[in-house]
Amino acid sequence: MTTPITMPTVADLLPMAPELFLATAAFALLVVDLFVPQQRRAITHYLAVAIFAVTAWLALTVQGDLAVAFGGMYVRDLVGDVLKAVVCVVSALALLYAKPYLDDRGLFKGEFHLLVLFSVLGMLLLVSAGNLLTVYLGLELMALSTYALVAMDRESPRASEAAMKYFVLGALASGMLLYGMSMLYGATGSLDLAAIYAAAAAQGDHQLMLFGVVFVLTGVAFKFGAAPFHMWLPDVYHGAPTGITVFIGSAPKLAAFGMAYRLLEAGAGPLAAYWQDAVAWLAVLSLVIGNLLALAQPNLKRMLAYSTVSHVGFLFLGLAAADPAGYAAAMFYAVSYAVMSTAAWGAIVLLSRKGFEAEHVDDFRGLNARSPWHAWMVMFVMASLAGVPPFLGFWAKLAVLRAAVGADMLWLAVVGVVFAVVGAFYYLRVIKVMFFDEPAGGAPVLPHADRPLRAVFSVNAFALLVLGIGWSPLMAWCQRAFGA
Repeated sequence: MTTPITMPTVADLLPMAPELFLATAAFALLVVDLFVPQQRRAITHYLAVAIFAVTAWLALTVQGDLAVAFGGMYVRDLVGDVLKAVVCVVSALALLYAKPYLDDRGLFKGEFHLLVLFSVLGMLLLVSAGNLLTVYLGLELMALSTYALVAMDRESPRASEAAMKYFVLGALASGMLLYGMSMLYGATGSLDLAAIYAAAAAQGDHQLMLFGVVFVLTGVAFKFGAAPFHMWLPDVYHGAPTGITVFIGSAPKLAAFGMAYRLLEAGAGPLAAYWQDAVAWLAVLSLVIGNLLALAQPNLKRMLAYSTVSHVGFLFLGLAAADPAGYAAAMFYAVSYAVMSTAAWGAIVLLSRKGFEAEHVDDFRGLNARSPWHAWMVMFVMASLAGVPPFLGFWAKLAVLRAAVGADMLWLAVVGVVFAVVGAFYYLRVIKVMFFDEPAGGAPVLPHADRPLRAVFSVNAFALLVLGIGWSPLMAWCQRAFGA
């Protein structure tokens, strides 16, 4: 006997307003782009930015604190709303950074905007997933779009190689995640995360369920780029065009946090005593490997890639706490890192021009002599990534360290402090070459950077100081999402 198909009601569709609007707008933009000539491609660009602005507004206008749609497959709560709003803001920033870079290299095409829109649609579904099917649907929609984004520059062997590595290792990670999900289904007989949570609470250390959690955690670690599952990340960040790396290096980390929270807490929360230690050791490995390898990188893109691994380690300090305070601290770190990462990659875009990729630390030599304002803005970005007070990155690191201490993981917090000091070295190295080294040749002052790009970067970098001074409302927002 087959289950009758029922039409969705208004109660199902209304909570999904951000996703429905984004999907409809993306398809509409696909049609509009067919009739836009290449010389007027900016129309598609600004429409995409406007779509993200409206989607972020819809994400913040939910009625009530919790809404469940489609029989629990979709959950709309404050956790999802915060992540969706920040994903849309960061993605819009990434588009603004990417426009002059891609336009200068003949890569500014409508496909870019559509792939970003569909990737973000996958992220929005992922952070509101209430069912394993929704998790996988959102994850694959996000991943397949980012694979294509990395391979956009078909004339670049490095980009093609990065896309192939990303695809193969991403498929491996998806397979592990899917295998773990199948074990959870076999142990509980349900794909619903709420039902899995109830079964985990009732069954305790059911062996099949524990194996499922191990594979799910492995898939989550792959998507984050946590060590030792980070092998794809440096090559992808280095090989992709920098204008695209701005996007793939920021927004997906927010979606990965949403996925981790839904699977580990909303699904396997009662088994936290088993996966807590695994997350803690993933944090340690990420801090050690990420920071030590970043120290040896003369290439700035690879340095930022390995530093991403270390930042994932800090984020995992909050996840390892496995309590509302820890989740709030981890989300605060994810939001802070997304804003910082966008600015860091934007600094490379700012100094790049056709035929010259400002991807080496030495390319920033003497920037203060050429453009003092932008040197100070880059210093704001590096200081925030290093965790120097009063910038936003300092408060983010402090939040996850406090969460680890509050969860009786003092040893983990000590490791975090030690490698925060180690990590500060390679960020301070960039500041040193900008302010204390002689310029490499008599280059003019940023001749390639248009005024909108300079303005976007300045606002993004200066926001790290403003949000650092006024960090409390953002942290309170994250705490309210988890009831901390």
